[in-house]
Amino acid sequence: MNTELARFNMIEQQIRPWEVLDPGVLSLLSSVRREDFVPGNHRAMAFVDTTVPIGGGQCMLEPKVEARLLQELQLKRHEKVLEIGAGSGFMAALLAHRAMQVYTLECRPALAALARENLRMAGIVNAIVVETTAALGALGLPAEGPFDAIVLSGSVAAVPRALLEQLKPGGRLVAIVGHAPVMRACLYTRAGDSAWAESELFDTVAPRLEGFAEPPRFQF
Repeated sequence: MNTELARFNMIEQQIRPWEVLDPGVLSLLSSVRREDFVPGNHRAMAFVDTTVPIGGGQCMLEPKVEARLLQELQLKRHEKVLEIGAGSGFMAALLAHRAMQVYTLECRPALAALARENLRMAGIVNAIVVETTAALGALGLPAEGPFDAIVLSGSVAAVPRALLEQLKPGGRLVAIVGHAPVMRACLYTRAGDSAWAESELFDTVAPRLEGFAEPPRFQF
């Protein structure tokens, strides 16, 4: 396989058509080696428009979904970010290139170890993998908060208020919300002490994050 051609085609044929036009995001996707975060037995799927199994019943999101979520966060270099669902560490690597500090939570020990090693091999020094339980992961990381941005690398029925409250004023959270087959990526922005704005970004479907309850959707 011509890896660089496959990477180019992924960006031009999958990611750009999904309205990912931020030059910084596109440049990052050209330089961060996605294939290094894919298990060896699935390496041929690194640039395919599909989820990629990473073990333990978990998977990486489609490249276009990862790219769009990253773009929507509009990260700045001085910001602190929380990710829930480290997986193989790829999204954490992307976030780390755009932000000052990244904390990424993972409830599966094998995946936490995989993410740490992948980030180390990629030379990422500003992303910390925090191993936790699924239930505690759904509560975020209040000891390190508040955060400028939070990303949920998987779907939830509803975004817990505990996570929304860990945003700084003006902070953003992106998540894929709903029930299959109808899910939407949503952006939440903290507008005040107890006020958040919500906007729907795009329709998609993603595997569930573990540990999140299935309550009624939080109403603003």
